[in-house]
Parts: sequence; structure tokens; C-alpha cells
Amino acid sequence: MKKIILILLVCAAVYWLWGTEKPEIKNAGARGNTIVAFGDSLSYGKGASREESYPARLAQLSGKQVVNLGLNGDTAAAAPKRLPEVLAQKPYMVLIEFGGNDFMRSVPFEQTTAAIAQMVDAVQAAGAIAVIVDTGGYYAMKKYTKAYKKLAKEKGAVFVPGILDGIFGEKELMSDQIHPNAAGYKRVADKVYKYIKDYL
Repeated sequence: MKKIILILLVCAAVYWLWGTEKPEIKNAGARGNTIVAFGDSLSYGKGASREESYPARLAQLSGKQVVNLGLNGDTAAAAPKRLPEVLAQKPYMVLIEFGGNDFMRSVPFEQTTAAIAQMVDAVQAAGAIAVIVDTGGYYAMKKYTKAYKKLAKEKGAVFVPGILDGIFGEKELMSDQIHPNAAGYKRVADKVYKYIKDYL
């Protein structure tokens, strides 16, 4: 019995040591001062002023320049064509936030995830840190969360889970049924900053 307990304790210790280790992030040593928020209306800041968007709030939190390249209505499937504009900023970090519009427009799930992978590869090939920003919020988006997390691990990208978790459906934090208001975007920025601050 003592031997079994000892084995279990050893296994638990190994799991704790390996399970809590931070994943290796590609280009983690990148230098620079420009972060690009590349996404859809959630990055653009629809429902609030540009000064109250999550990229603007993130600039305040991080002390870094954050270029807002959010585009209302954009999808992951269509976004790769905008990569030249993103990379022209010579960023050291790119926040890739897409999926909500793909879901609402019934873009095939595999096409969406393939486009996210393409964008991560392009950003990393340019020497920048890629950050996959997951929308979350709506229960049907959980499969995106799972896929994005797996993709981030495989590619050495930073993963930010569910930026709308705890916001979606909360009237005091929403400007409409989909988009946060200024208070909601502040929470989004806080969450994003929490996951990227170790790489700034």
C-alpha cells in the first residue's frame, strides 16, 4: 500500500512539474515596440469609441504602441489577404482574433482553423510573436477554443482563451447582442494583457 501511495505521489509531482511548465513560444526573444491587433469588429472596437477599444486599452496597460487593424465583418477565411498590411508594421507581436464571423456565416470550421494556422505561420516567419486570441463567450464557440488552444501549442504561439467569457450576455458590459461596450472592452484588454505580459 505504501509503495502504491509513493508511486502516486511521484506521478503527481512529475505531472505538476511538467504540466505547469510554460510552453515554448516561437520568437519569444523578439524585440520591438509595436503590437498589431489583427482581427474583426471585436478588435476594431465596435460598440465603443476607438479610444475605448481593447487595443487602445492594451496600449495603456502595456506602454507599447498597439496598431488597431481590426476590420468590422472580417473573417479568418478572408483575413490572410490583409497580412501584407500587418507585416508592413514590422511588429514584434501580432494578436490574431478571428472566428465569430466565420461561425455566423457558416464558413467551414476546417477552413477557419486552416486560415488561423496560415496567419500564425506568416507572422512567425516574419520573426514576430503570434498570439491566437479566442473569442469564447457563446457556447457554440467552444470547439473553436479547443482547436485554437491545440493549434497554439503545436505552433509555439501564445493562446488567449475566451475574451468574451464573463462578458457575453451581461447587459452592463455589452453594447449589443455581440459586441462589448467600453466597460466590456476594458475587461477584454485586461485578459489579453494577462496572457501576453510575460512576452512584452
